[in-house]
Amino acid sequence: MLAHLRAWRPGLAQPQRRKQRPLRSERRERSAQRDEAARAALAPLAPGERPRPLVAAVLVCALLGAGNAIAYAANAHIDGRHPGVGVLAFSGLMALLAGGMWAKRYLFVLAFEALLALAVLVFCLFLVEASNIEAVVLCVVVIGAGGWLFWKLIRVMGRMSAPPQSSS
Repeated sequence: MLAHLRAWRPGLAQPQRRKQRPLRSERRERSAQRDEAARAALAPLAPGERPRPLVAAVLVCALLGAGNAIAYAANAHIDGRHPGVGVLAFSGLMALLAGGMWAKRYLFVLAFEALLALAVLVFCLFLVEASNIEAVVLCVVVIGAGGWLFWKLIRVMGRMSAPPQSSS
């Protein structure tokens, strides 16, 4: 179809060919090689080792749980009403998560990350409705700190699930 145009306009450039993309199987193979290299670089947690992000997550759980339990025991009121026992259930959940993470249990860290992701999403929605500077600052701080902690815990989880390295 372009042959008759080239004959009519000899200065017409040859169409450039696109670079051929690698096949899906080649891309998957390269991706698998990168994943394997990243896994090999992860050193499993040593006995008694607790990385800083894990300790920070335990402290966040403990402080949230203790703060809610203390406020409930002090008969704190929200909108003029005493909160129900759901506050105590949340405090118990935070204590359970803090204990499980301190014991370096993978599923407890995963559950905390799920709650952390949910909190970040909720505070993103709160940011949309923020009507004063204090609310904006609070939302940005929670989103930033929660996102940072989430990101740092991913590597900790990778190290928790890394197989023990052979001594060879």
